[in-house]
Amino acid sequence: MRADDILPHAADVLKTAQTYVTDLMTPTVRLGVTGLARSGKTVFITSLIRNLVDGGRLPFFAPDAEGRILRVYLEPQPDDTLPRFDYESHLAALTAAAPTWPDSTRRISQVRLTIEYEPKSLLRRWLGDAKLHVDIVDYPGEWLLDLALLDQTYADWSSEALQLSSAGTRAATAKPFTEFIASAQTSPEVEPTAIAGAKLYTAYLKADRAGDESQATLGPGRFLMPGDLEGSPTLTFFPLPAPAAGTKPSPLYQMTARRFESYKANVVQPFFRDHFMRLDRQIVLIDALGAINRGGSAVGELERALSSVMRAFRPGGESWLAFLTGARIDRLLFAATKADHLHHSAHDRLEAILRLATDRARSKAAGAGASVQVLAIAAVRATREAQMTEGKQTFPVILGVPLPGETLDARTFDGKAEAGIFPGDLPADPAAAFSPEIARAGEHAFIRFRPPRLVSSPGASGAVFPHIRLDRAIDFLIGDKLT
Repeated sequence: MRADDILPHAADVLKTAQTYVTDLMTPTVRLGVTGLARSGKTVFITSLIRNLVDGGRLPFFAPDAEGRILRVYLEPQPDDTLPRFDYESHLAALTAAAPTWPDSTRRISQVRLTIEYEPKSLLRRWLGDAKLHVDIVDYPGEWLLDLALLDQTYADWSSEALQLSSAGTRAATAKPFTEFIASAQTSPEVEPTAIAGAKLYTAYLKADRAGDESQATLGPGRFLMPGDLEGSPTLTFFPLPAPAAGTKPSPLYQMTARRFESYKANVVQPFFRDHFMRLDRQIVLIDALGAINRGGSAVGELERALSSVMRAFRPGGESWLAFLTGARIDRLLFAATKADHLHHSAHDRLEAILRLATDRARSKAAGAGASVQVLAIAAVRATREAQMTEGKQTFPVILGVPLPGETLDARTFDGKAEAGIFPGDLPADPAAAFSPEIARAGEHAFIRFRPPRLVSSPGASGAVFPHIRLDRAIDFLIGDKLT
């Protein structure tokens, strides 16, 4: 081999080695994305990737507005043990000739986004362009709610679950289950009784969310999404009344208590240890409009769920997360999704209602270690705004194509024609949304819309996704890492 052949080869080896070392030294932010059912997790991640990779309109994402974002691209999945977030399939659903919303999150997945950018400081710019890996971890909101179980005994959980099952409209839904447990503890057949009780409790949980998955705030989460645990003894438990003081727990109570602890040890703790505690930033997506439309009791239920969520971010004290003091998750964003279902003039009120819910949750959690922000967003905007006149009165409406089967004021939409919808006014006082007397169910017109017509070709008109405050969300979650 000639010397002039060796030199280019050596240069290539050096360049490859330099790239490898640079990649090893590239900082990584692990961003958790979760939310209660039908809150738009899949759409959020797909739109985030699309707008970053293809140069969407992100005026409030400071590094982009300053012209310092050089290139954004997907890289191979970094974790061989996790499924990859199927960005391409979700993009295809949104950009099809007849666009559809992608399937909901049913399991944990991950995708790596790499951002090349120009640093702010002269010294760092002199050293060259910088890179940041953003590992986006998508997981069902039920898994996040399950983390609260780690801080509960079986007796605590049972008491709370039974109290919720007897409240309001749930009493009728839970009746087959509650009637069953009245005599269950005296049954001599412990294992068959445990199996029957778990099935009835699961049926109650499913019925509670039937027709409106956005209200799914009850768990355990794997009862609704068992996966390969279906039929396992780990899921064969249910809440039971605590035995009277001084009496020995029944064999059934002892078994269900033991399996509750097994669920925590074999399902919840591994998720916490292997995934949740490795996150750096977190966004929790919430269909607050759905709760508001169902009335004050539903908003109160949302507050209860958020209070459970906030316990997962509480450092110090006697918490089971005390060893995370100086919390790894240092930024937490609560996002009220589907802001495009409201006129922009009502977005401040939507944020105020969610802020009140999270403020109460934070006070119950005895202080939060993360920096918390609340935003009203739409990751993909499916509507536009207009003004309509009726007599001498002009009022704001939203225009969009309702999904087929959606109903409003005795109208049933066919999914083809655009409609003008006046969604109603949110209360000026956010506390009113929590009051059953003031926030009456059904007084708002929040219906689901088809996705807008988009295209899959990068650079073409319609290639980037229209949104509401997605750029502000991105800036809060990762903007400080791109300085």
